[in-house]
Amino acid sequence: MSAETPLDRFKAVLAGTARALAAEPEVELAFTADAPVQSGKHLKVPMPARQLPPAQVAEARGFADGFALRLRHHDVALHARAAPGEAVARSVFDAVEGARVEALGSRGYAGITDNLATALDVRLRSDPITRARSRDEVPLGTALALMVRERLTGEAPPAAATMGVALVRDWVEEKAGADLDALALAVDDQRAFQGLATRLLEELELIEGERLPDEADEGGEDEEGGEEQDEDEDEGEQGEGQGAEGETQVEARGEQQQGDEQEGDASEEGEDNPDDLDGEPGDEGEEGMQPTRPNRPPADVGPQFDYKPWTTRFDEVVAATDLAEADELVRLRAYLDQQLVHLQSTVSKLANRLQRRLMAQQNRSWDFDQEEGMLDAARLARVVTSPGQSLSYKIERETDFRDTVVTLLIDNSGSMRGRPISIAAISADILARTLERCGVKTEILGFTTRAWKGGQSREAWLAAGRPPQPGRLNDVRHIVYKQADEPWRRARANLGLMMREGLLKENIDGEALLWAHGRLMARREERRILMVISDGAPVDDSTLSVNSGSYLERHLRQVIGWIEGKSPVELVAIGIGHDVTRYYARAVTIMDAEQLGGTMVEQLAALFDGE
Repeated sequence: MSAETPLDRFKAVLAGTARALAAEPEVELAFTADAPVQSGKHLKVPMPARQLPPAQVAEARGFADGFALRLRHHDVALHARAAPGEAVARSVFDAVEGARVEALGSRGYAGITDNLATALDVRLRSDPITRARSRDEVPLGTALALMVRERLTGEAPPAAATMGVALVRDWVEEKAGADLDALALAVDDQRAFQGLATRLLEELELIEGERLPDEADEGGEDEEGGEEQDEDEDEGEQGEGQGAEGETQVEARGEQQQGDEQEGDASEEGEDNPDDLDGEPGDEGEEGMQPTRPNRPPADVGPQFDYKPWTTRFDEVVAATDLAEADELVRLRAYLDQQLVHLQSTVSKLANRLQRRLMAQQNRSWDFDQEEGMLDAARLARVVTSPGQSLSYKIERETDFRDTVVTLLIDNSGSMRGRPISIAAISADILARTLERCGVKTEILGFTTRAWKGGQSREAWLAAGRPPQPGRLNDVRHIVYKQADEPWRRARANLGLMMREGLLKENIDGEALLWAHGRLMARREERRILMVISDGAPVDDSTLSVNSGSYLERHLRQVIGWIEGKSPVELVAIGIGHDVTRYYARAVTIMDAEQLGGTMVEQLAALFDGE
């Protein structure tokens, strides 16, 4: 007797359709309550309810069709070699390619067209283009993807994005209308299409100079600056591996519309396990709830800018050990190690270089002509001829190496899920171990929210009658993975918590910075360094829906300005996939999470070399 349910049958049909569309018999499909994601031939799509509501069925079909079409019509290595390095240009390049893949795959198939339109509507629910009221607030990647889709398929932008597209349409048409028209002529040829897309970016002044696929370096950028040849070669091989593996991760969030591509593996374990979820208010795994990253220009922050939380009653600062049992942390840590075996040796090699630099600064000079100490070989002749002569010894002198503490503040938002958060965790782990060997204390912190879309703070605001301009309207969660005075061996398992399903939600960066800064200022060390690892702007749908669209971003700019201008804390930031140099004076942006370990080491090394 078969116990197969309608949901099981739907999953089997969906998987068979995906294999047929992708022309790949090894495609595997699973349901998830989290963000839809593609990792190579493994697809995870939103799980519909058991009653199979038509809208949820169409959503699952839309994401499955989109992933399958990408497998069939998209060459990951070719795309990676031609992609620009600048963050905004890269987001546009990825989005336009996504529009090409879906337009090409849906030609002549009305059902696929409808399914893809449903998935697009879901992605747009959290995209800032739906809230944009000026041209500067429109994410250019989303707008251009919708305009390219219109050119290739004749489908107008969805109603929710019509106003946002209209804000930039005249500007885009004036500068690059002919390039948009030309894209339709090369939809069947990815190489030719990306050449035209590059030309489009040039016309929009997002990049300088033409960059064709054949001109790109296959090994990726050299992060090491030519210091040591063997390490440069390791990184070159790593860059080539990214194109060869061709594994992509796609999350259903506004800025990654049209299947925005991230290279890397995604978690395949723990799918659909409700026990892994936090169970906080509002955490139902709804569709379209992924944070988005608006590409907005810098805005002036007034000195009297008023930022406030509606209530701090539901906020929490919590240790990682309080969010999971010890055996679960051990299991998650083992899973983290398993995912990043090949990366660990590379980052360890870079960390060893950092250790050599720090050790070289700590003991590297001598005081000569001393009355006691080690015998100075250069004075041997004097010792033989005049044994009673003093001042024939030397003493090793420690360089003025200030007592230092480093805090690593890691963005734990939903958009970091998958490869970025895994690499952030393992890189922080290796750096903490390295700095501990050098006598530099390290603290590892994370920040997110307790719930999606408001949680108990929003419920309290609703009960109070929805007062206008309530301020921050979500329950923040600040996580301590490792305290500065805690030995690395005791905190090692804690970093596995970042792999837990349901932990990563939304992010309120300004308050997290103030929290981490306050912990640093309470330390007695003479030198304090704060390194922020994030993938874009602060986003909390609940707060932004009832305040101005730049409310959280303006507060972040004010906090950064105060720390950089008035505080003794040295602030440095690393952005993954999005430009953080528009916020931080000392920052670097990387487009591939695989670069994170090396970039962290180089940034810290530069700070210590600056001594």
